[in-house]
Amino acid sequence: MSETRLWNVAVPAPLRRALTYEIPAVLGEVQVGQRVLVPLHGRRVTGYLLEPYTGLVPTAFSIKPALSLLEDTPALPSELLRFLAEASSYYMHPIGEVLRAALPSGSDFMEKGGVLRGPQVKLHRSEARVRPTAEARRGGWDLGRARSLRSLLETLVERGDVGVRQLRVADKQVRQKLTRLADLGFVELYEAAEAPNPYIGASVPRDEPPQLTGEQSSAVRALCERIDRGGYEGFLLHGVTGSGKTEVYLRAIERTIGYGRGALVLVPEIALTPQLVTRYRSRFGDALAVVHSAMTPRERGDQWRLLRCADVKVAIGVRSAVFAPVENLGIVIVDEEHDGSFKQERGFHYNARDLALLRAARAGAAAVLGSATPSLESFRNAHTGKLTLLRLEKRATAQALPEVVIVDLTKHRSGPGGQQLISQPLFSAMGQVLQRGEQIILFLNRRGYSPALLCRSCGKLPRCTACAVSLTYHRKPVGLVCHYCGQRREVPLHCPECGAQALEPVGAGTQKAESVLAELFPRARVARLDRDVASGRDIEGVLERLRSGEIDILVGTQMVTKGHDFPNVTLVGVLAADVGLHMPDFRAAERTFQLLTQVAGRAGRSGKAGAAMVQTYSPEHPAIVAASRHDYHAFVRSEARFREELRYPPFGRLAALRLSSADEAKVEDTAGRLCAQLRDVKTKLGLSDLDILGPAPAPIAMVQGQHRHRLLLRGPTHDILRRALEPVLPFIEGPSAGVRVSLDMDPVSML
Repeated sequence: MSETRLWNVAVPAPLRRALTYEIPAVLGEVQVGQRVLVPLHGRRVTGYLLEPYTGLVPTAFSIKPALSLLEDTPALPSELLRFLAEASSYYMHPIGEVLRAALPSGSDFMEKGGVLRGPQVKLHRSEARVRPTAEARRGGWDLGRARSLRSLLETLVERGDVGVRQLRVADKQVRQKLTRLADLGFVELYEAAEAPNPYIGASVPRDEPPQLTGEQSSAVRALCERIDRGGYEGFLLHGVTGSGKTEVYLRAIERTIGYGRGALVLVPEIALTPQLVTRYRSRFGDALAVVHSAMTPRERGDQWRLLRCADVKVAIGVRSAVFAPVENLGIVIVDEEHDGSFKQERGFHYNARDLALLRAARAGAAAVLGSATPSLESFRNAHTGKLTLLRLEKRATAQALPEVVIVDLTKHRSGPGGQQLISQPLFSAMGQVLQRGEQIILFLNRRGYSPALLCRSCGKLPRCTACAVSLTYHRKPVGLVCHYCGQRREVPLHCPECGAQALEPVGAGTQKAESVLAELFPRARVARLDRDVASGRDIEGVLERLRSGEIDILVGTQMVTKGHDFPNVTLVGVLAADVGLHMPDFRAAERTFQLLTQVAGRAGRSGKAGAAMVQTYSPEHPAIVAASRHDYHAFVRSEARFREELRYPPFGRLAALRLSSADEAKVEDTAGRLCAQLRDVKTKLGLSDLDILGPAPAPIAMVQGQHRHRLLLRGPTHDILRRALEPVLPFIEGPSAGVRVSLDMDPVSML
């Protein structure tokens, strides 16, 4: 052993610890973060050197040697690798799977070898795209009984020019269908140039930094003082919508870059990325990296290499960007920190907001969480000294916050033409705005035409066979769709239960809203923005049409509420404020307050006065009243009393154990046995402050054919949850055959 070395190596496998391998002396000197090729269960896999092994080695213990060293320069900086190991420990998740989540998927970083010798970025590439022909747009297609071709063609006519790669996400056979449609003359397939950074295209003019307000100056001064001193400090930038938080971020990043350090900016939604990249390019030029899940593995790999080789100093992206290898990190910014999309709900259940604070602390960097509606967790951290609170209480322009009017739907039961979606007060206000040549955003957090079809004869709803939910009725393309598993069905002519011809849409989604608006305002240019219309880069096309004045009324789901700045939008309407308010989730009121406040903030952001109208059946609910008054503190006082009484976050900590199986009896039995083990651990360790809630069926009891049960652990600290969970990890890793158990520390979704 004197001529060999032993190292702990992380491998891409569901193991909660690293494996020990021998690094033969012939491989030369090695460093933390380097990749090595190692044997694992008859395969050769890429592992990452974590640290030298210092424990005792049993004489009968056989340690396998690494096969080769894959690079001279470590693929992972030691700072980033230590951070990932700590994240693995905190979330009690296998280190190999943490690495898999952190590194560019599909690239050579995990499963394949490949020497990292610097960025291998080609400057000219192409991508396959498809667009409908003029003949397709005329309609009247003769496709016989090929329903799938008809559905695809309807989608293409609605969306226009689309990347083939985006279509393949939902349909792996789409290329064959497109070829058939091309042969029939309905679509055109072509190649388009693709830049290595998909968000850096045409040049943008450099901007002139605006004059800061007094509040902005104070915030910038506090951040720059920390950047000048170096070291970690966490800040909460609580600024009302339109208060100029982005300008504060830009000034802090500029100061950081001046010291030769890097910056990392996280945003909650892909739709925000192009707008933000343009703003940052106008200030800092093209030395940016963009990281998010809508990019191809090749694109993500390119951005990773640009950062790893220190060619760029600033990274912008969604939650996965928290793992970006920014060299010499000096500042981490999380914009709209309250947003639930920072939580990864599958696989490695991390929260990018929380990891951003951890990463900044370990890198000795400043961290800034920004929001007009901070999460209760962050707000409490600011008031207990864990974060430094910075306030922006006024808009950066002279324009006041929009007036918010509550429309009581118990009194305004129907609107013009007898429809129940647009009330008379909202209709009148919209007419005045359109007459002035201004624009409107309407928010409805439901996709499709209606949430369900109801049989008026027997009262039954067509339901998904794989999920415990009703099927959503869509008209573009026509069909019934499950929004959980993607199952599609034709719309039945008769009720599947009783055979009656009495099926009618109930409720309204964005497709119905678009149809109603076209009838109420025939001269207005109406558009819709939801996941059925656009995804990834297509979203920016719709938003750009709104900015340029090509759209008068935009109706959409949550993606219209987040961070956008449209100067000519002076009216925002919330069509159904109660959607989500009464969900079985203790955060339902907080999410409703945040959504209403954020969407109202899209109005009146330039020199024109703005207004918001909120339609609701619950006009006296504290969340709705507080949002109508822009009164964050009133909402927090009301909500905090409820949370503290029940020991919910931020006054307690939660861990969720989720079990799923195709066999309902098995998942119920396994949940019961796991609960019994946890109760035994609680008794043996004397964890009197630990609550074990459940097991019980999840609120949505079946998804994708899997029956779901849930256990919740509630305690005052993370340490108590950890002490309870560690003894049952063997059970979690090896439950009954056919039952999957996942551990979610600090869960966000309760569904």
